[in-house]
Amino acid sequence: MRYSRLADNERGIALITVLLLALALAAMTYGAAMVSMNGRLIRTYGERLTVAEDGSLAGLEEGRSRLNGDKTLYPATGYTTLENGVAVRDAAGVVIPNLTRWTYAGPSGVSSGQYGVFGSIISVVQDNMNIRTVRRLEVNQESFAKYAYFTDIEPSNISFTAGDQIWGPVHSNDVLKIYSPGPAKFHDITRTAMTVSGAAYGVFDKGYEQNVSPIPMPVTADATKLNTQATAGNLSFTGYVSATTGLARTRIEFVGLDLNGDGDTNEDDEGFIKVYQGAAGKEAFVVADRPSGAITTTTNCGDFNATYHVGFKATSAHAASGAHAQVNSLTDNSARCYLGGDATLTGGFAASTANGQWLAWGGAVDARVTALKGAEAPYFHPITRALNPNFKGVIYVSGDVAISGTVRARVTLASPNDIVIVDNVKQATDPSVGVCDDILGLFAAGDVVVADNLLNAPVNVSGSTYKTMRPVGNQDEYIHAVVLALNNFTVESYSTGPTTQEPCGAQAWGRGCLRLTGGIIQKTRGAVGTTGGTGNLKAYSYNACANTDPPPYFPTTGRFARNRFYELDPVGFNVTTWFTTYQQ
Repeated sequence: MRYSRLADNERGIALITVLLLALALAAMTYGAAMVSMNGRLIRTYGERLTVAEDGSLAGLEEGRSRLNGDKTLYPATGYTTLENGVAVRDAAGVVIPNLTRWTYAGPSGVSSGQYGVFGSIISVVQDNMNIRTVRRLEVNQESFAKYAYFTDIEPSNISFTAGDQIWGPVHSNDVLKIYSPGPAKFHDITRTAMTVSGAAYGVFDKGYEQNVSPIPMPVTADATKLNTQATAGNLSFTGYVSATTGLARTRIEFVGLDLNGDGDTNEDDEGFIKVYQGAAGKEAFVVADRPSGAITTTTNCGDFNATYHVGFKATSAHAASGAHAQVNSLTDNSARCYLGGDATLTGGFAASTANGQWLAWGGAVDARVTALKGAEAPYFHPITRALNPNFKGVIYVSGDVAISGTVRARVTLASPNDIVIVDNVKQATDPSVGVCDDILGLFAAGDVVVADNLLNAPVNVSGSTYKTMRPVGNQDEYIHAVVLALNNFTVESYSTGPTTQEPCGAQAWGRGCLRLTGGIIQKTRGAVGTTGGTGNLKAYSYNACANTDPPPYFPTTGRFARNRFYELDPVGFNVTTWFTTYQQ
């Protein structure tokens, strides 16, 4: 009997062991099932999250495409709803079940437009599992300043040819023509909404694209609306419209003043303009236009011959004949020509004469300007925030305006009419050094014209005798600016005048090089010279700063380019709060 009880005990232990093993196996099976189920849930969540993220990213591109297709969708303030709880579709257009999307767009960052047009597109995607993704795309409108060359219309009689070199992006809405034998060289991306005719005669470092989408030019209203920004900085001026190309009654001279005495004008507060308003009928005097009659009648030119007179004496004030007659004042080594209002013409600064007057600055005059310029100090208009706190980077003239001088600022000059370049216009910081402290944008609803005046072109003293009235070595015309003309950019009377008087480098030419550093955007391509040597020979360079740091409020193409992507926290996200917080 003792052995029987031992066997029973062993059978009981075996049963318990089996039960424990069964329980352990069941637990392992359950655990494996749970792990498998959790894995499936994690995979499902991850897959669903990826789909939602892809839906958000697609919404950003959908939003950018809509903004580029319809300029009216982008608001000046606040934000607009581009999609409001719409179904999300895949690349084939099939609806993805249980996904809903909201997409918004509006300005962000500094939204004044002074530094460009920046915005954000935000796309929110949510599904029935409470998965929510919020993605933001920072965008900016491309500035027309990015282009080295842009035209809406290419005239049939103008083309690119041998010797032409274009540095920077090129776009035309018309056929780009390149003539034999070439080559014309394009060093950046080149695009046309039509075709390239004579492509075999061109060299394209980055290739070229044909039949791209056309880019509309700005309109006159885009120029006139800049008057608001100019008025804020006390830099809006009443102008007059001349019936003759190349003339203007209003003249702006850009000036850099060395206020701290360090030998340069590169400081942030050293940029100014002076504004001269000619009297009625004195437009030719203002721009130093060549007289319609005898050159000896000019009051803009004269000489400094100390043997016959003291200081400067105008040609018209000389005797018609004699030891030092009118013609001698033009052939003299000291002969020079000056723009209307220049202090040389009046023997010192004169605020007002019968020919016109300098316009006073309406704000406070800095003591350093007074110390430097004395009685002339009130006529220097600051174009920096340091001395003009309300300066928005814009000057506006409601008529034709002539310009010259040294630009120490980041500024856009706008006119609903013509802008006439009557002498060199240079940046205080040479654009070739790649420093973006200075930049000038010229925005004319009419033409931008390089004047055929007594400074830009050799003076015909008598017969076929021509003389350059600029200092020796300064025969070329320099323009440091991004030029935008809703008509064209051209040289006045480019097909007339001498053909060999002012060489462009080693090339004999009439008026020398037209050294433009910046860009040219124009409705219709204008001519600057002829193959016969009249006018100017192009010597254009691209200012890369115009692409990265365009002139203030310079017109944009309306096309939004991608910038950076951001992931926003979906917890508690509110689109109204976000745009209110990040609009300045």
